[in-house]
Amino acid sequence: GRPGVKLCCGVGTDHLDPAPDVSIDQIIRAYEEQIETIEAMGGKLVIMASRALARVAKAPADYARVYGRILRQVKEPVIIHWLGEMFDPALGGYWGSTDHAAAMETCLGIIHLNAAKIDGVKISLLSREKEIEMRRKLPPTVRMYTGDDFNYTELIAGDEHGYSDALLGIFD
Repeated sequence: GRPGVKLCCGVGTDHLDPAPDVSIDQIIRAYEEQIETIEAMGGKLVIMASRALARVAKAPADYARVYGRILRQVKEPVIIHWLGEMFDPALGGYWGSTDHAAAMETCLGIIHLNAAKIDGVKISLLSREKEIEMRRKLPPTVRMYTGDDFNYTELIAGDEHGYSDALLGIFD
């Protein structure tokens, strides 16, 4: 209720049982339900990683389908959160591969295709090198938000090629 204040809210599929028989369409609807509620209240969206999607996705194309569909619908640019398996083992293989380099390419492909709908990406992989590599491959309009609780000072300070913005639990 405060004028000019934006509330940032994570949207996900946590209310959906991540059973192996969940469909991609059910996952999309689960995201849409939360997006609709938060946008109706004027909130800014953080698209959280989905345990259900990690469980049922068969290929990177499944991630492209889900993210492409929800990103086409959002009213304002969102932040995508890639939470790594070191924080939640159920998210291992997110973006369709257990190899972070391959997973990053899938995520970057989705970001490049939908850059106008993405404010930024927050990666929580606890790897300074991976974050910097991804940051350098982002479209110029898409920000990198660090989720690295160990290397955040260096990542925020940046280098001659750029920096990461802060979006960290350590600041709580």
